[in-house]
Amino acid sequence: MLTELIDHGHKVRRLTLPKSAVPLHCMAVSAGYEQRLNEVYSWDGLQRGDAPFLVIQHTLVGEGRLDFAGVHYRLTPGQTMVLSLPHAHRYWLERGQHWQYFWMVLNGRESLRLARQIIDASGPVMTLSPAIVDRLAAACLTLIARSDITPGEASAASYAAMAALHDGVFAASAATERPLPPAINRVLAHIDAHLTGPLQVERLADIADMSRGHFVRQFTQATGMAPSAHVLARRIERIERLLLATDMSVAAIAKATGFADANYLAKAFRRQTGMAPLQFRTSGRLAAGT
Repeated sequence: MLTELIDHGHKVRRLTLPKSAVPLHCMAVSAGYEQRLNEVYSWDGLQRGDAPFLVIQHTLVGEGRLDFAGVHYRLTPGQTMVLSLPHAHRYWLERGQHWQYFWMVLNGRESLRLARQIIDASGPVMTLSPAIVDRLAAACLTLIARSDITPGEASAASYAAMAALHDGVFAASAATERPLPPAINRVLAHIDAHLTGPLQVERLADIADMSRGHFVRQFTQATGMAPSAHVLARRIERIERLLLATDMSVAAIAKATGFADANYLAKAFRRQTGMAPLQFRTSGRLAAGT
C-alpha cells in the first residue's frame, strides 16, 4: 500500500464529514502526502489551538527536525513521528533541505488515549517495520483517495492507523516481555489501590521490602519510570478519566486522586498536559463528539 500511496501522488485533504448522531471516538481530521523543498515549514505544538488532537507523520525522503520538550530528533527516512497536542514541541524543515512524508491528523478520546500510551512507551519518534508502515500508508490512502468516504469509513481508517501503531510499538515487546518481580507488582497494585492517599517513596520501598535507594533503582529498571513519576502518571490518567466521564468538580477530583487541593492539582495537570483541567474537559468532550 505504500507504493500505491506514492503512485497516487502528492495530495492534502481536509475531511468535511457530516456530524454523526452517535459520536465516533477515533476520527480523521485531515491527511496528506507531501513534499517540502527549501521552504519555510515549522509547526509549534503550543500554537495550534486548545482542542486536543494528534499527528502521525512518516518520513519517506529527506529529513526533518523535531524539538520535543527540549530533546532533539532528526526525522530521517523510515522514521514515524507521533505527537499529541497541545504540547511543548516544534518540528520543522531546515533551510536548504527537503522532506517528503505522509501524515494524518486525528482526534477523539480513544485516539488520544492510545497516542499518549504509545508516546510514553516509545517516545515521539519510532522506527517501525515495513509491514506496519504499509498499514499506516493504507489508512492514509483511504483518507485522501476516497472522495465519497463516510464518517464510519473515516473512523475505521483512523482506528486502523492507531492499531498499526499499537502493534508496531507493543506487539514485539509483548512477545519478549519478562514478568515484573513480585515486589514491584506488589507496589504497583498498592499504588493503584491508594491513589487517594499519600504515596511516599519510603512507604513504597517498605512494601517492596527494599532500601529506598535499591527500590528506586529496581522500580525504574522494571517499569521504565521512577516511582514518583509513575505515581504522578497514574494520578493524571485518573484525573483525565474523571474529567471526561463525570461532572465532578476539580476540588472533588483532587480529593479522589491524592492532591492537597484543586490549585495543586491544576498546576500539576497543566505541567503534564499543557491544559487546565476544565479546559481539558471541554476540549475532550468536543473532540469526542466529532
